[in-house]
Amino acid sequence: MNAKVNSEGSKFDLLKWGVVLAIVGAGVVGNSIYADQSLFYRVVALLVLALVAGFISLQTAKGKAFFTLFKEAKQEIRKVVWPTRQETAQTTMIVVVVVLVVGLMLWGLDSLLGWLVSGAIG
Repeated sequence: MNAKVNSEGSKFDLLKWGVVLAIVGAGVVGNSIYADQSLFYRVVALLVLALVAGFISLQTAKGKAFFTLFKEAKQEIRKVVWPTRQETAQTTMIVVVVVLVVGLMLWGLDSLLGWLVSGAIG
């Protein structure tokens, strides 16, 4: 991550986070106050408030660090080599066979121990 983003914090970051909390609080309170209004309008209003709060939070040092992390994660996901359909099917079949074999072994061990205990108890 970028060390410059982590070390530099604006003097107004606390104020910006306060504004974000106020916007989120206004959305929660407004949604409960206007519960009798159409759901569509309430969802649109909440989306607008979420976008404004997200934009303001991205202006803070932690918001910039989060956005940088998001971009780096997106780049790393592009580097992943995903298995083909055939490889996925083969791996799934191996897992199913191993689960069945282990299940049969545990069933056999349980049956043997149950037989031994019932024979010892009488």
